[in-house]
Amino acid sequence: MTPKHEKQEFVTVLVRDPRTQKEDSWHSYIDYEIFIHTNSMCFTRKTSCVRRRFREFVWLRQRLQSNAVLIQLPELPSKTPFFNMNNPHHVDHRRQGLQEFLEKILQDALLLSDSRLHLFLQTQLSPEDMEACVSGQTKYSVADAIHKFASLNRRFPIEDEETKKGKTDVDSDSESSSSRLGPSDDSVSCGCKASPASEES
Repeated sequence: MTPKHEKQEFVTVLVRDPRTQKEDSWHSYIDYEIFIHTNSMCFTRKTSCVRRRFREFVWLRQRLQSNAVLIQLPELPSKTPFFNMNNPHHVDHRRQGLQEFLEKILQDALLLSDSRLHLFLQTQLSPEDMEACVSGQTKYSVADAIHKFASLNRRFPIEDEETKKGKTDVDSDSESSSSRLGPSDDSVSCGCKASPASEES
């Protein structure tokens, strides 16, 4: 038995369960579940589950690239005009590409320090709300947002037990990608240092 192996950090990410969502009477889109399981100190929550659509991945890549100009980010699966959401092969090919993208991103320590990545993976905030949170324009911090989303989305009993100490009740809130989080008194800091907010809007 080597203690070194016991303490080794890992991050498991799965992109799975593609679902068609109706945007309005004419438009639909597919979103994917992102499941994270980790023991890394960089993550506020050790398990989390959110749903994201392709264009949110595009936004994430652009923001990460603008904050880490010297790093060549992995590519997303190409956005082809021939993509057919009713074709299981097309959908699964995109799902695999999105998973490979996240797996590569999560291996880079510099990218792991970007708060947008953590909000993307562990909350259901919209891109606009993520930007506002990272820029300090919200009453809640990055860690507050992650903890509040986790308490609204109780799927991991072990994590819930860990956060019962000193946890306040959370107002019921929508779990849609535009959900707003109210102010919180919890001042929980993230394990990894966040990168400074970008000046760009």
